Amino acid sequence: MNTAGPLSHIRVLDLSRIMAGPWASQILADLGADVIKVERPGAGDDTRAWGPPFLKDEDGKATANSGYFLCVNRGKRSITLNLDTPEGQDIVRALAARSDVLLENYKVGTLQKFNLGPERLREINPRLIYASVTGFGQTGPRSHQAAYDFMIQALGGLMSVTGERDDRPGGGPQKVGVPIVDLMTGMYTTVGILAALARREQTGRGDYIDIAMLDVQAAFLANQSMNYLLSGKPPKRAGNSHPNIQPQDVFACRDGHIALAVGNDGQFVKFCEAIAQPQLAIDVRFAKNADRVRNVAELTDIVSTALRADTMQAWDAKLSVAGVPCAPINTVPGVFNDPQIIHRRMLQQVPHPLSGTVPQVISPLRFTEAPLRFDRAPPLLGQHTADVLNELGIAAGEQSDLQRRGVI
Repeated sequence: MNTAGPLSHIRVLDLSRIMAGPWASQILADLGADVIKVERPGAGDDTRAWGPPFLKDEDGKATANSGYFLCVNRGKRSITLNLDTPEGQDIVRALAARSDVLLENYKVGTLQKFNLGPERLREINPRLIYASVTGFGQTGPRSHQAAYDFMIQALGGLMSVTGERDDRPGGGPQKVGVPIVDLMTGMYTTVGILAALARREQTGRGDYIDIAMLDVQAAFLANQSMNYLLSGKPPKRAGNSHPNIQPQDVFACRDGHIALAVGNDGQFVKFCEAIAQPQLAIDVRFAKNADRVRNVAELTDIVSTALRADTMQAWDAKLSVAGVPCAPINTVPGVFNDPQIIHRRMLQQVPHPLSGTVPQVISPLRFTEAPLRFDRAPPLLGQHTADVLNELGIAAGEQSDLQRRGVI
């Protein structure tokens, strides 16, 4: 077990797979929780096969560990269980009796058929926090439908505000470049679990958490939804241009592109001085943010002309000294070569039984009193089955019989 981190006293039974649930359980594992990941015998989590790329072993041969799986399952122990069997269901109940949290993302009603629903397991363990992650929640007309991140980005309105304007080259709806609904659902799930753990300290009882990807997407429409609710005007795609704050956009420089993020009137004054056009700061069209938003087309033309006169690095240096937020647009390799990312040690190598080490982008959380450790790689399929069953008191002979009968 992990011995570091603020959740080192917590055990999590993880029946989830793909991304949203595993992202939540990886956060809990990073925080020190003992996370037991339950997978199907012989196949495991679907994402194990979601490649290439796949991790290569020390001889350079591809393993059965995809990059997708490796990004979301660090710090966990993997056991294999066939939940279609009575013996597999019994083992889940035994583990739930010893766990603080159960996390699952099965279709609505599936685990109830196995007598593993929240009512039954919280009857066995009243302190259990049972979290169900689904596309649409446990109730409502879509509750029994399957869901993936892409379709929720579409249905939940995110793609209607993401991408270039329809009248521009490349215009049209776009998804976000990472599975943001899965990731945000995992984050909200983690917040819910931590809140339930805190409340349990006062009540002695666990809770049931019902979280839906579509609800999460609606929640984090944030300023775009409030813009609509206040104005009655549906937000439209605007490329990289911010709907409420200007100038915030991507601008071409002599040798690349820079993201400019002027956040207030004071920063705009500094920006105008940095581009040697101080008169813009007192121009009635641009002096206040609301004016700049109303006159964004004119402002964008002026800023575009100014920034094309020099290089990305030159503008980054000049604007940063002036206190104007900006950044060159990094590639992914550029991110991991950035001196700040290197200094913060966000990329670490973790020991792995097949490849020697595996790269991991670690948790951004930093604790002084309970520092986090990153020494347990994403597990091989069933790597810890014997260890976990031993902890339950299931003898080696019985384990061999369960394996022979396809239970583990």
